[in-house]
Amino acid sequence: MAEISQNVVLVTGANGALGQAIVRRLSSSGTRVVALERSKEGDVQLERESEVVLRLRASTTDAAALAGALARAESEQGLLSGAVLTAGAWRGGHKFHELAAAADYRAVMDANLESANVALRAILPGMVQRQRGSVVLIGSLSGVRPYNAPGSAAYAAAKAAVTALSQAIAAEVLADGVRVNLVLPSTIDTEANRQAMPDADRSTWVSTESLGGVVDFLLSERARDISGAALPVYGRANV
Repeated sequence: MAEISQNVVLVTGANGALGQAIVRRLSSSGTRVVALERSKEGDVQLERESEVVLRLRASTTDAAALAGALARAESEQGLLSGAVLTAGAWRGGHKFHELAAAADYRAVMDANLESANVALRAILPGMVQRQRGSVVLIGSLSGVRPYNAPGSAAYAAAKAAVTALSQAIAAEVLADGVRVNLVLPSTIDTEANRQAMPDADRSTWVSTESLGGVVDFLLSERARDISGAALPVYGRANV
């Protein structure tokens, strides 16, 4: 049986811009990381990247399958003490009543809400059983101020649902020693966002390093008394 005394953190969406930044930050401080990427084939692949980073490629659409894959990763890396659910995606640019928005709706619900649902169902039973764990989800300013998100109603709805889900679950598992929190970034400064919005004022955006620092704090013992929070990380956005 793997030890639980060490910090072992799962990062979903580990191949995305935010996921990569969080993996770097956690691993640089010696935290052992399970960096989860979606496997399109559904098979489980484990690859040792460094002494503290283990890459896991697995299905992220089925909680039971993911739990099995995580058990294999934990046998090498240690039992999970934390998780950061960065997996997600943005699609938009269409009004909700327009035909093109129908495809946006399903895509962003699956990428943001359903991915969180699957990951939470896979990781929470073990944390509750061990009476130990800290989970951080990624919400969005759009989820709490949807009136500022014209053209991306589906994305705003998905992130609003993630916010509600995280806070309801936080109340459920609080007595079990598991903390669940959420960060609410405005636009994150990633290469994809730079390409999508080449004329935007990037000085108001949130850097992945800054957001990673907030996530690191919420995972840590310094935040032991914080659960159910939806923490604004708005940068210099005019909200």
